[in-house]
Amino acid sequence: MSSRFMRFKDGKAKALTLSYDDGVKQDIRLIDILDKHGIKATFNINAGCFANEETSKGNRMTKERAYSLYKNSPHEVAIHGYTHPFLDTLATNNAVYEIIEDRRQLEEMFGTIIRGCAYPQGTFSDSVVEVLRLCGIKYARTTISTEGFNIPTDWLRLPATCHHKNPHLFELTDKFVEGQNIRNPWLFYLWGHSYEFDNDDNWDVIERFAEKIGNRDDIWYATNIEIFDYIEAYNSLHTSADGKIVYNPTLIDVWMCNNGKTYCIKSGETVIID
Repeated sequence: MSSRFMRFKDGKAKALTLSYDDGVKQDIRLIDILDKHGIKATFNINAGCFANEETSKGNRMTKERAYSLYKNSPHEVAIHGYTHPFLDTLATNNAVYEIIEDRRQLEEMFGTIIRGCAYPQGTFSDSVVEVLRLCGIKYARTTISTEGFNIPTDWLRLPATCHHKNPHLFELTDKFVEGQNIRNPWLFYLWGHSYEFDNDDNWDVIERFAEKIGNRDDIWYATNIEIFDYIEAYNSLHTSADGKIVYNPTLIDVWMCNNGKTYCIKSGETVIID
């Protein structure tokens, strides 16, 4: 029991997730790259900022184009503030409106329950965190980078590994891909805005990243909410006093490594651990 560690889906010790903001036209090219390499992302959208028509100036997509792009993909849609405000500057009732209205419209648009968020402008406060919690948001990504692969502990103040502009991106990628983590699982979390690749003329960065880290058998590629739900399921396991009996009360199959042996505890199943 002293050497028991979580494993991701199918017993993998590594997971990758991405988070990209604003619902912009460059997401079309980004999704093409990610899909080619089997990588999943979460796209954080402002329902109050859609373009009026496809030919309008700026990066924003129309509501119709955004629906077509994200709905027919393996990727997640999350909220980003209805009008992309600085949430920490708003009165509480206004912050509630920004969160709830974004969530309501996106849920109606995509026909799904939305539980994730990226803080617009990257700013937040304790009171904003409480607003998100009361509005049913389960995780909220900050702009804080750790340059590490640790599993998050505060999901409403969620840090990332790094932004794609981080000068150490490929050092971190090589470490993640080549590392042998026999104990705690690793999560690589990348974030950014896809329009930055146009602005900086560096689409090769995400293409090289995807080529290095994608389509690997030892990495679980997941959206933000899939990562959250999986870890919540793992943390919900019930164990006997001696740790040898494990029961999974959730709807998600989970994996663990105990004394070097990997176990799958299926939904509703009780397993005897050696």
